[in-house]
Amino acid sequence: MSENAWTRWPSREALGRAGTTRPRRLLAWAARVLVIGLLLWGAYNQKHAGVWTGLAAAAGVVAVGFLAWGFFRTTYQHRLVPSLVLLAALMGLAVAAEASGFIALALVVWCGCGITALERLPLAAATPVTSVGLAAYSAFNHDVWLTTAASVTGMALAGYVMRLDAEARGNAQRLLDQERAARAAEAQSAALSERARIAREIHDVLAHSLSAQLVHLEAARLLIETGADRERILERVVAARGMARDGLAETRQALSALRGELTPLEDFLGELVSGAEGAAVTVTGEPRSLPAEASQAVRRVAQEALTNVRKHAQGAKVDLRLDYSEHQVTLNVRDSGGRPGDLTGSGGGYGLLGMRERAELLGGSLDAGPDEEGFVVTLKVPV
Repeated sequence: MSENAWTRWPSREALGRAGTTRPRRLLAWAARVLVIGLLLWGAYNQKHAGVWTGLAAAAGVVAVGFLAWGFFRTTYQHRLVPSLVLLAALMGLAVAAEASGFIALALVVWCGCGITALERLPLAAATPVTSVGLAAYSAFNHDVWLTTAASVTGMALAGYVMRLDAEARGNAQRLLDQERAARAAEAQSAALSERARIAREIHDVLAHSLSAQLVHLEAARLLIETGADRERILERVVAARGMARDGLAETRQALSALRGELTPLEDFLGELVSGAEGAAVTVTGEPRSLPAEASQAVRRVAQEALTNVRKHAQGAKVDLRLDYSEHQVTLNVRDSGGRPGDLTGSGGGYGLLGMRERAELLGGSLDAGPDEEGFVVTLKVPV
């Protein structure tokens, strides 16, 4: 249930100084200093005021300022009872000032209590306080009744207008804070997304590179156990070293891709199959630049598919077909089947699963399964 307008406090943003411009704050302080100065001047220049009486008046002005400061603090904290107590003390000082002959001080305090109560308190509490303050002003003001009535009406309207202005400023400050919070959350989300993207890219590169190295190192181990000749073992070790070197190059390429420095996809696929015997690349459709995420997905799937061919279908012919259509790009990797490698059962088998998850994150799909002759991997990514 929402608060009633009569019992609702002005927001803390409205009661505070946040959102108030520096010139406006300086103007408010200048007005306070001017009022205090005029009150002190009037107190010292009353014809019956001596030195001690003037000092007492100055002390009264200081007490009014201290109580007013306390009232501003308690209203900012939305503490009703202390705020009303401080207003009562201020009006009591005004009565004492009027009884001592300092009518100007009393009138200013009564008017100030009426206006600030209307500006800073809930309307249900502000209305009687304002009525008492402005009634006291009317009773002891010596102007004609029409002037007094006009002054009282104007001060009541001024207090309410100040309340509306403070609420408008508070609403603007809340909206600004919400916008800043939304921007901070958006920036944090973007940073987390970018971190996840970097982690995914590095993971894919390392998974591919280390898996390929594992194939050759495990083959070298098996050759050593079976007493194979030195040249065959060295061939496997050199291949593993080459895979490590290629993995570093791919890592640098992934980082370059994250910075938007991608080589053309067709060139990348051509280089990928250049060292693979019996592998060829066919490009159909009109080649064009792809978003970084889509381009990286195609590259990683092509690498993973070729690695799987080396592991599970040695000697197979591989056909990579890249098709550009209007709304998507399709990569089809098809092998002709071959003899199982020495490490058909090695590895965790999560490469294609990771590629499928990457494709789904981009709104695409990845299908992998046996065909009439060999194995087919098909990636579709919207662009």
